[in-house]
Amino acid sequence: MMRTILQGSLLPPPPIKLYHSSILFSPSHSHSHYNLKFTSKSSPTITMASIKVHGVPMSTATMRVLAALYEKDLDFELIPVDMRAGAHKQEPFLSLNPFGQIPALQDGDLTLFESRAITEYIADEYSEKGEKLLCPGCNKVKALTKVWLNVEGQQFDPIASKIAFERIFKGMFGLTTDPAAVQELEGKLVRVLDIYEARLEKSEFLACDCFTLADLHHLPVIHYLMGTDSKSLFESRPKVSEWIKKISARPAWAKVVELQKQ
Repeated sequence: MMRTILQGSLLPPPPIKLYHSSILFSPSHSHSHYNLKFTSKSSPTITMASIKVHGVPMSTATMRVLAALYEKDLDFELIPVDMRAGAHKQEPFLSLNPFGQIPALQDGDLTLFESRAITEYIADEYSEKGEKLLCPGCNKVKALTKVWLNVEGQQFDPIASKIAFERIFKGMFGLTTDPAAVQELEGKLVRVLDIYEARLEKSEFLACDCFTLADLHHLPVIHYLMGTDSKSLFESRPKVSEWIKKISARPAWAKVVELQKQ
């Protein structure tokens, strides 16, 4: 259930309204609501975006993909998935992701799911646009990037997401937070953050001295946890705290957070 909530299946699609001249709306043939088209231009265009993201902006996995697209300054169309109605477990969404989880991405004739795989595709396919997101250094630097990408996915996120579930999402759906579970999970997260603190004493960002997907992938869950008492775990570590301030202040991330408010 925890993974389901974090991926947004119990969250309603965001209300749709025009909030910037670079956002266009058009009826979807497969949805009863409207789609959002985001362009890198400052004025409206009638050109259809080739990149389509199926998801909801409250979902941590969808947020990860949106952040990568904004970092690359790419035009894309956000197609809300009605999770409350179970649209993610029905066609046509199952033809995009047979596992029935958001997000899914379409780029021309290519369809992808799994948010981390999607962000790596975006970084590779659009390497000449926007931020690099994968450090273009030597093989050793590339190897370090892969290490920290795996650390986020296997060491940090499984713990941090469970804390977010306990502290935030349980209350949203009438469930009771388990203090003992939070204490145990935070004890595990402390050990991970101590390793991060040591790493960040040697490097400005996790993989190297430039911002990469290894940093970006942390943003969604950190964003939620910094609004809870768990923020003290991050703020009590100077290098970790400085790193979070730096990555959270990125213009691309600000756009993701703003999108949640619409």
